Amino acid sequence: MPRLLSWFSRPGRAATSATGMALGVLAFFLFAMHDACIKLLVGGGMPVWQVLFVRSSMICAICLAAGRMRLLERVVATPIKRTLMLRGLITLAAWLCYYSAARDLPLAQLLTLYFAAPIMTTLLAVPLLQERVTAARWLSVGVGFAGVVVACDPGGVALSWATVRVLTAAAFWGYAMILMRQTAMRESNLLLMFYTNILFLLVTAVACATLGWQAPDSRGLLLLLGVGLLGAAGQFALFEAMRHAAASVIATVEYSALIWAFVLGFLIWGDIPRVAVFLGAALILGAGGLLIVTERRSR
Repeated sequence: MPRLLSWFSRPGRAATSATGMALGVLAFFLFAMHDACIKLLVGGGMPVWQVLFVRSSMICAICLAAGRMRLLERVVATPIKRTLMLRGLITLAAWLCYYSAARDLPLAQLLTLYFAAPIMTTLLAVPLLQERVTAARWLSVGVGFAGVVVACDPGGVALSWATVRVLTAAAFWGYAMILMRQTAMRESNLLLMFYTNILFLLVTAVACATLGWQAPDSRGLLLLLGVGLLGAAGQFALFEAMRHAAASVIATVEYSALIWAFVLGFLIWGDIPRVAVFLGAALILGAGGLLIVTERRSR
């Protein structure tokens, strides 16, 4: 297993955009299942910081088991420590803004505003990564966002402190994706995952120590195990996707997360999607299909 992981995670390995898009879809599917498990845990009364503490602990442990001493040596020796720590802080800030806004906004408005992140990633990819964002990529991002708006039907979104927080979260996440692309080409996936989660581990450990700990039952333990494994697999797939495809390409793929969210909502909670959801999903799938065709032609 360590040898297999090191093969997948070595930096600079050449690959195609199609592979990156497939890995991106897999990553956002895993994250959707991961979020569903968190929703079940938090809905049962478990504090979110406790869930994130267990998740980060498991991911760090998996990274250490796979990378062993070589990983720890690289943690100290890597020349991009500041960039990795910056990405961890920005990701943490995005989560804090998102979860604080989630208390005050309806889900449809929350998701629609947050899915401005792929647009911000595409905008930032030009000056920060010197990517040439083609007209087809811009069209795909625009069609995908239109699909989100149709599916969520936000209606009546007004400027408020909550909307500012969720838009700030989207901006942070968009920039975090740019940093992910920059670092993915220079270090292994295991190192990137370890740096991101060690920061989360430290912050949530303080929260657990000061705000309390709730002992989970057997169902809670299984869900916590699922959160850790799904989080690790999702992060690994997303980091690997960033090696294969440009940030502006992965930005469009991120919209697939909304489809998975609605599917899981129906399977787990029995939420029956409206007709608008299927129309929005068709637009999102169309954006992905357009991107696949244009990327293959350009290659």
